[in-house]
Amino acid sequence: MMSRAINVIPTVWRQIVRAPIRTGLTVTGIAVAMFLFTSVEAMRGGVHAATTSSAKDATLVVYRENRFCPFTSRLPQFYGDRIERIDGVRSVIPMQILVSNCRASLDVVTFRGVPNDDLEATISDAGRFLEGDAAAWRSRSDAALVGESLALRRGVKVGDRFSAAGITVFVAGILGSDRPQDRNVAYVHLSFLQETVTRGGSGGIVTQFNVNVDDPSQMEAIASSIDEAFRYDEFPTSTWPEKAFVGRAVRDIVELVGFASWVGWASLVAVLALVANAIVLAMRDRIRDHAVLQTLGYTGGLIAWMVLLEGALLGLAGGVVGAVTSTVVVSLGRFSMTMEGMNVEIANDPRLAVIGAGIAVGLGLLAGAVPAIRASRGEIVQGFRAV
Repeated sequence: MMSRAINVIPTVWRQIVRAPIRTGLTVTGIAVAMFLFTSVEAMRGGVHAATTSSAKDATLVVYRENRFCPFTSRLPQFYGDRIERIDGVRSVIPMQILVSNCRASLDVVTFRGVPNDDLEATISDAGRFLEGDAAAWRSRSDAALVGESLALRRGVKVGDRFSAAGITVFVAGILGSDRPQDRNVAYVHLSFLQETVTRGGSGGIVTQFNVNVDDPSQMEAIASSIDEAFRYDEFPTSTWPEKAFVGRAVRDIVELVGFASWVGWASLVAVLALVANAIVLAMRDRIRDHAVLQTLGYTGGLIAWMVLLEGALLGLAGGVVGAVTSTVVVSLGRFSMTMEGMNVEIANDPRLAVIGAGIAVGLGLLAGAVPAIRASRGEIVQGFRAV
């Protein structure tokens, strides 16, 4: 029985290609729907990676209270000394942020100014130099280490100069990282960015402090201690774990992706409808064919298997085309949704293509279930009488 089920595959394939226009339109529709579904899932994966905390996270972000866009968050740099004296704090890195656009956008340039001595601590073990090195960055005051995704989008390489957000920098290195935030920013010297923002002033003001703690389980208590220390100062603070801070900053993007999820599910419904419609139309044309097959010894179960196989093949063809196209587009585009200086990189996970194709096959089998049952119960005499 198994061998007969396998031997009918060429027959099913010939039946599919016998109606090239109908098959082409069906496969194209499935591919478009699966492209949408896998793209939305890639967006959801990026949001999850950027906003979901883990037990290893040990970084707090100290921001100005009731401020959101980096343009409005201003904290005295000497706050860093006071924060370092709080129990449980391992290190403090002052950081100046400058963005080309504070609203949600797919093409935002984010500059992060860090002290010369804190570069390695900032990029940590997750970062690596793809081109250039730290020495080249320290050798020029206007040098920038550009994240690999930002460099790809802007088409810059080591030795180039590029301008954004009103400043011009020299690309001293390309930075790779396991963290989406590092892949989509340009690290510059803190003093350079402070002077640029204040138009030649002396600086002394930063956007935020990145605080590393000794015990990740004490992050909430340390955050409360930091905010309490500055509660009655001229510049009160609001301290969050880094992933929670990103989630708070990109809340509009999170809502947008949540709405897009409905589009993804609607795409699956479209796949089901497309495959079902194609199979129903095909079954109308093959009533006599099935009667002939029955006279040749094909059982009702084998005919039902052929119908199910046709749905699975249609789903597989469209699912593979759509899912693989989505994966390639995301991989080459390196898209990143940015809001308030925080980046959510659309995830490039090849497993999504496999999952998408598998779902398309499953929907193809589901769509062919009812037509398969009807075809298996068809009478030979009624089949030959069909016009």
